[in-house]
Amino acid sequence: MSIIAPSLLASNFLKLKEECDMLNASSADWLHLDVMDGRFVPNISFGLPVIEHIRTATKKPLDVHLMIVEPEKYIVDFKNAGADHITVHYEVCNHLHRNIEQIKNLGLKAGVALNPHTPVSLLEDILADVDIVLLMSVNPGFGGQKFIPNTIDKIRSLKKMIHQINSKTLIEIDGGVTLENAAALLHTGANVLVAGNTVFKSENPVDTIAKLKAAY
Repeated sequence: MSIIAPSLLASNFLKLKEECDMLNASSADWLHLDVMDGRFVPNISFGLPVIEHIRTATKKPLDVHLMIVEPEKYIVDFKNAGADHITVHYEVCNHLHRNIEQIKNLGLKAGVALNPHTPVSLLEDILADVDIVLLMSVNPGFGGQKFIPNTIDKIRSLKKMIHQINSKTLIEIDGGVTLENAAALLHTGANVLVAGNTVFKSENPVDTIAKLKAAY
C-alpha cells in the first residue's frame, strides 16, 4: 500500500486552513512540510509558527523535511511544533548517527534525505537505524521541477540494500511526482510519494490524491 504525502509548499497559504480541511477529507496519509533556510537550499519557505498552526488543523502525521544547516539545533523545537517525522539531509550532518538518535529519542520517526547527486551507498552504515530514506528526485529548493530519471536506479539500489538487512525502512520520493510516473516509482520500490503541484494545482485535488493512492 502506497503512502501519499501532499507537499504544502505548493498550497495556497492564504487558505491554509481550507487546504488542511481538504487533505483531512482526502485519502492523503501524511502532510509533507518542506522547511528551507536559504542556506542549504536557495530558497526560504516556512518554519515553526506555520507548522504549529498546521498541527492544530489535522490529526494526520506531519512529515517534516528539514532542508536546513545545523538541524540538530532545532529538532526539539520542531517536535514541540507538532512534527511526527523529521528528515535531515545527509549532506549537512557531520554526525548523522547522533542526529538520527536525537530524533528517535524524542519518539519521532527519523529520516535521512539524499540530494540527486548523493549515492545511496553512503547510507550503508546508517540504514538499519533510519525509518525513512527520502530521495530527492529534483534539485531541492523549488517546487514544480521535472523529475530526474536516474532516481529510478537509485530506488532500485536502495531497495536492494534494505532487503539485504531485512529492514522496514520506507523509501520516500520528493520532487516531480506525477500521475504519469507514480506507478513506475511504486513498482520500482518506493513506499511514499510526495506530491506538490500535482495535487494542489489540479482541478480536483481530492480525486488526484485518490488516483495517486491507487497507482501501482
